[in-house]
Amino acid sequence: MCGIAGWIDWQQDIRSYQSSLGAMIEPLTCRGPDGSGTWVDKHAALGHRRLVVIDPEGGMQPMSRRNGLKVYTIVYNGELYNYRELRQELIGLGYVFLTQSDTEVLLTAYMACGHEALSRLNGIFAFAIWDETDKTLFLARDRLGVKPLFYAPLAHGILFGSEMKAILAHPQMPHRVGKEGLAEVFALGPARTPGHGVFEGLYELRPGEYLRYHHGDITVRRYWNLISHEHPDNLMTTRQTIRALLEDTITRQLIADVPVVTLLSGGLDSSVVTALAAKTFQTEQRGVLKTFSIDFVDMEKHFKPTPFQTNLDAPWVKRVSDYLGTSHSRIVLDTPDLVEYLIPSLYARDLPGMADVDTSLLVFSKAIKQQATVGLSGEAADEIFGGYPWFHHPDAIAASTFPWARRLHDRVSILSEDFVNYIRPFDYTQQRYEEALAEVPRLPGESPSAERIREIGYLTLTRFLPTLLDRKDRMAMAVGLEIRVPFCDHRLVEYVWNIPWAMKTQAEHRKVILRQAMEGLLPDDVLWRQKSPYPSTPNPSYFTRMRDNLIQVLDDRNSILHRIVDIKRIKDLVAKGPMAEQIPWFGQLMGNAQLFAFLIQAHYWFSDYHIEVV
Repeated sequence: MCGIAGWIDWQQDIRSYQSSLGAMIEPLTCRGPDGSGTWVDKHAALGHRRLVVIDPEGGMQPMSRRNGLKVYTIVYNGELYNYRELRQELIGLGYVFLTQSDTEVLLTAYMACGHEALSRLNGIFAFAIWDETDKTLFLARDRLGVKPLFYAPLAHGILFGSEMKAILAHPQMPHRVGKEGLAEVFALGPARTPGHGVFEGLYELRPGEYLRYHHGDITVRRYWNLISHEHPDNLMTTRQTIRALLEDTITRQLIADVPVVTLLSGGLDSSVVTALAAKTFQTEQRGVLKTFSIDFVDMEKHFKPTPFQTNLDAPWVKRVSDYLGTSHSRIVLDTPDLVEYLIPSLYARDLPGMADVDTSLLVFSKAIKQQATVGLSGEAADEIFGGYPWFHHPDAIAASTFPWARRLHDRVSILSEDFVNYIRPFDYTQQRYEEALAEVPRLPGESPSAERIREIGYLTLTRFLPTLLDRKDRMAMAVGLEIRVPFCDHRLVEYVWNIPWAMKTQAEHRKVILRQAMEGLLPDDVLWRQKSPYPSTPNPSYFTRMRDNLIQVLDDRNSILHRIVDIKRIKDLVAKGPMAEQIPWFGQLMGNAQLFAFLIQAHYWFSDYHIEVV
């Protein structure tokens, strides 16, 4: 994986301002610690930070190639899992390759087919190609949005970058946040409306989109959408297809010229990924697969079962690792780790995030990076197979809002009256919810209940999953670790999207079709274990540290929080301690300790990013 950035400007000679490009790629060093490169012409500048994964000698970027009279230059962040097949097809068409890298395959595919090449790509990617002859910039992002890409139109050009911080580093980019951006953070956050970059004038290229920029004209088009149709297969064929798709996907995603590991929680999804990876390692005689899990000091002492998290992960991690014969490392974190990395996790995300859930993943990734460069993870299985509680609880199904944000009233209760009147969080959330529903690819003739499950599935895939993918990418890439997500393979997502709900779930058992497809791969008790989310620390010391740090922030009368939150309400929550009623800031696991952490991050976000509120 890598970091990319660029600047097109028709008014001035960019060669005189190369320091601006340097300022953009410097914050991306963490994404690409293994090398850097720039390409600068009179009106175009491209920058790249490299994380070596494939072809260490031949994959340097920016990479330029000539096709007839035209010259194309690419900067690229991602991996193509079918680059070997594409390479052979392109060789058959007469193209000659100078390296073994997927970067050259991607650039050559674009030279051969233009934007139509996107339909042939299997992978995770965000890239930019500059056509020097036509003076045209082409940007594209993978179908599920695993890899990030942002852009900002200028009066005479455009900026782009892998992360917001790259664009914000350019001297022409103001750091302004208006009413809409504030609503994104305090009404929806850490979720975010696809396409919105929070900062004024900053946009996200949405998953499955490409952009062309030519002499001031910006054209954005979708090249991929979910399509609803009748599911053609019976139960047995459906199971076999899911199994075959996952086996092929994980085999492809283990391709690398650096060490590859898996992240193992002991839950169904990570255990499936690990089992199939271990099987591939054995088949290909690649030695023993290394696995990593996360835990917290005194977890057994402080853990209390809930409907969302019924038991501890650690015994199940050991069960799976022993069964598969992996070489396992258990990374144990303590409250001081979470305190130390709270603000670094803010800088990694560029926005206030998911508190200890973000911070622990950052520290976890740092530990994994000491032994590996690539890891496979189980994200997205709950989104595509319907594993979350809101797919199953009648109240959530009936709610006329995002099902993970049903307690917006509680969330808004901590905001000041003036701020609520300014951002109008209820209206804003409802508007975004209705926009999302309008996008749902309907299937004519579906029953109302089936139609509603399809709506919830679409909301989850396009509005909730991106939050987790953002988190995974930013926290891992902040330490130069590439995380691959096999369940985001677009072939699997397209197939499972149309499997009838009655095949996906049965009574109290969720994701039944996935469990059935994996029979014989894992022990039955692992295969049928109830979902357990990514762990959040239950240690009361975390609440204490977040409470004390928030009090210090609120003691600063210049903090913008005094204009945003209801100080009396917050102080009341602080005084009541960990036994107070929990304000669910986001999802089902972010209680008051996480709310305090979010507000601390918000304070530093406004101050350290020098944000002008408009």
